[in-house]
Amino acid sequence: MDVAVFIAALAYGAFLVVGAVLIRIDVQEHRLPNRIVVPSIVVLTLLVAAHAVASGRAAPLGEAVAGGLVLGAFYLALRVAHPEGMGGGDVKLAILVGVFLGWHGWAALAVGAAAAFVFGAAWALVLLLTHRAARDTRIAFGPWMVLGAWAGLLVA
Repeated sequence: MDVAVFIAALAYGAFLVVGAVLIRIDVQEHRLPNRIVVPSIVVLTLLVAAHAVASGRAAPLGEAVAGGLVLGAFYLALRVAHPEGMGGGDVKLAILVGVFLGWHGWAALAVGAAAAFVFGAAWALVLLLTHRAARDTRIAFGPWMVLGAWAGLLVA
């Protein structure tokens, strides 16, 4: 097996496992623990760097780092503008998602970021229409960020 392919498979597998764990925690506890998210950012970035070395292609590494910074800054701006609507864990998860999607290019990042909001809004609408939530009900957004990332990867 090609080393670059193996490293990419590790990165996908890590993002899948971490995403599943974070979805469970966020749905049950409404939090995204730093002890999981922060090391995951580091590990994914190192895997992307190793992939860049193994494949001889540095550009995706730069796009991954830029993607993490851009999506993280966007979520930070949302948190500053409306602290009750966006948690700090969401901001950190945005960095992880941004690294993952940025590695695959700007189209994947744009689609994945938008998909998170579309999925989250659709779920909120379902909850409102079925009277399982009110306008002020807190809804975990991490699951939609993770699912949006996979949608961005698949669509773009």
